[in-house]
Amino acid sequence: MDIKLNSLNKTIVNCKKCPRLVNFVKKVSKEKRKQFINEIYWGKPVTGFGHKDSKLMIIGLAPAAHGGTRTGRAFTGDKSGDFLFSCMYDVNLSNQPYSKKLNDGLKIKSTYMTNVLKCVPPEDKPSNIEIENCSNYFNNEIKNLKKLKIILALGKVAFDNFIKNYKKKYSIKEKVKFEHGKKYLLPDGKIVFSCYHPSPRNVNTGLLNKEKMKKVLISIKKLL
Repeated sequence: MDIKLNSLNKTIVNCKKCPRLVNFVKKVSKEKRKQFINEIYWGKPVTGFGHKDSKLMIIGLAPAAHGGTRTGRAFTGDKSGDFLFSCMYDVNLSNQPYSKKLNDGLKIKSTYMTNVLKCVPPEDKPSNIEIENCSNYFNNEIKNLKKLKIILALGKVAFDNFIKNYKKKYSIKEKVKFEHGKKYLLPDGKIVFSCYHPSPRNVNTGLLNKEKMKKVLISIKKLL
């Protein structure tokens, strides 16, 4: 990771722009989930992770309350992350099929993983101001990934917010809407894919399964 990303991540970790989110993160970290009662929660904004030369960026809406907010790494320590990394491992985008905690040996290949929002919001519903406050961090992550070609947005909310943010800089003439597996060419030459979020609800109801997830990832790999 280059110095610019390091500097950005330090700024993110120390961010206190959104009092509601700061207080909620503190609350979650203090009350904890029963199964993690003896753990010390990260309890701060969660940065992205991966290499500066990554060609793929995977984005969600926000860190999970007892996943990234607990472990300090995006998509780490919850069932959504377990499902995602199992699929990434199967298509050779990860060196292991799980992501449990920091320093667990995880290495992702040509991929940078982050969230549109760096703090978990109550009920997973951020305000427009909170999204706006985080947009500069997200834009700088994209700016620092000089070789970025593809963005994979997990879930409709993350996808819609990504497109809304992109429209601030570019005119998108094509009608863009969330549809699993759909890809769109953006004005700057990048491609965005939309995909169902690997949440336990989506997986348990069969809306998303490993075959569907891996099909999207394989399609992306062919374009990297």
